[in-house]
Amino acid sequence: MNRFNLIATLIIFLKYSKISLKTTLEYKFDRSLIVFAIFCREMTSVIVMFLILTRFLHIKGWELNELFFLYSFLFLSYSLFVFLFAGVRDFDGMVHSGEFDRFLTRPLGLLFQIIASRVDYPATLGHGIVGALLFLNTAFSVGIDWNLTNIIYYIVALLGGAIIQASIFMLSSCFSFWTVKTENIRNLIFFNSRRIAGYPISFYPGFIQKLLIFVVPFAFVNYFPAQFYLRKDDLHSFWDGYLYLTPVVGIVMFILVYMVWKQGVKNYSSTGNSLQ
Repeated sequence: MNRFNLIATLIIFLKYSKISLKTTLEYKFDRSLIVFAIFCREMTSVIVMFLILTRFLHIKGWELNELFFLYSFLFLSYSLFVFLFAGVRDFDGMVHSGEFDRFLTRPLGLLFQIIASRVDYPATLGHGIVGALLFLNTAFSVGIDWNLTNIIYYIVALLGGAIIQASIFMLSSCFSFWTVKTENIRNLIFFNSRRIAGYPISFYPGFIQKLLIFVVPFAFVNYFPAQFYLRKDDLHSFWDGYLYLTPVVGIVMFILVYMVWKQGVKNYSSTGNSLQ
């Protein structure tokens, strides 16, 4: 892609985002309630964790602030994910409604249209606020020196975590080409794994650890990025190289899943629900 095409693509993406923002602001009160509801829902899980953990000084060497620092990666990376890749998250709905059929007739890349067509601002804010609160209340109390290297690593880790989550959603969405509705598959693969990843993977048996490293790699979304800063003793159970692989895992996963997605496009037949 040359420089002109890159700039043109960026302009189109920004126009799509502007349309999504206008749609969101058209129902300000409703969207504000959604943001508040998401915030309350996610804060409930944080409060439950807090109430459980306050009964212990630490769990397997992890103190409360360190666990919340770990947890903050999940919220902030998910917030970034739904800002950049909400279209991937909602892809099965596009197939079911017939909206995907319209993308097939437009002179733009299919995946670009899917990504650019949706920005979930309420979810971005709801999860982002929770993540920011956790980060701000822990990042400066767990002994981290926020020098330039650590800041750059943190940004790259969040981007890598967002791409990993996009890849997981995209993989579950690929089943839409054959089964149309994939909500149960998505919940099984993504949300259950995300719930387990709220705690250090060293808390779990070896089978679960391998699942979160090699199959549904949420360990690279929060555990290994958090360990880059904290260096807890349980890190010795894992290869040190994992600390630096979050962006690599994200890129490799996305490429592999994109290959599956392209195969699905070749075998796609319309659901017959295309909107006029």
